[in-house]
Amino acid sequence: MTMLLLTDEAIHIPDEIHDLPAFRKWFQSDSFPEQGRWCFLDGAVWADTSMEQIFTHNQVKNEFAYVLTGLAKKDRLGRYFPDGMQFVNLEAEISSQPDGSFVSHESLRHQRVEMAPAKGGGCIELVGTPDMVLEVVSKSSVYKDTDRLLELYWRAGVPEYWLVDVRTELIRFDIFRQSPKGYTPVRKAAGYLKSQVFAKSFRLTRGQDDSGHPEFSLLVR
Repeated sequence: MTMLLLTDEAIHIPDEIHDLPAFRKWFQSDSFPEQGRWCFLDGAVWADTSMEQIFTHNQVKNEFAYVLTGLAKKDRLGRYFPDGMQFVNLEAEISSQPDGSFVSHESLRHQRVEMAPAKGGGCIELVGTPDMVLEVVSKSSVYKDTDRLLELYWRAGVPEYWLVDVRTELIRFDIFRQSPKGYTPVRKAAGYLKSQVFAKSFRLTRGQDDSGHPEFSLLVR
């Protein structure tokens, strides 16, 4: 068995986890690890067991979830899924846990995305092609988010990939749009990025709250 060390514990990856069906079976089994974030990326198991940073990760994805959930409900566009929902695409051989994803009502009606039933009841996987996926870069996910997933989400046919990195003074917020040969970054107009999925333009800013801590705002117009 393959062994992955987590602090003072050891998690065993069964030898048969060499393809997506085997990973999905393991994902729904009682032996699947309760710690960390686990993905299957076109033949390789990827695990992130690092602790989540408050102001460069947790609060950033929370702002996107707050704004995009409200927008999706207000305009009756579809459903925004925050961090923790497993996304599966069979063609791209991927099972990942994005920091957020959006599925339109149209995609659900035409079964471009299905909520797969879990062994124990309910649904724990989105299978198909969401309209948009969000990743917030952390120290442990730089290669995965900026390289590997840039290719795999494109192969999965995801129309828009939103990539955010606020670990430095310069905020990086990109919207990548599908093109025949790969993702193409959307050009900013007056500091805003236009999303075809939401038919809105967005800008991410950073200020301070009343306690002097970083505070992020996702502006919409």
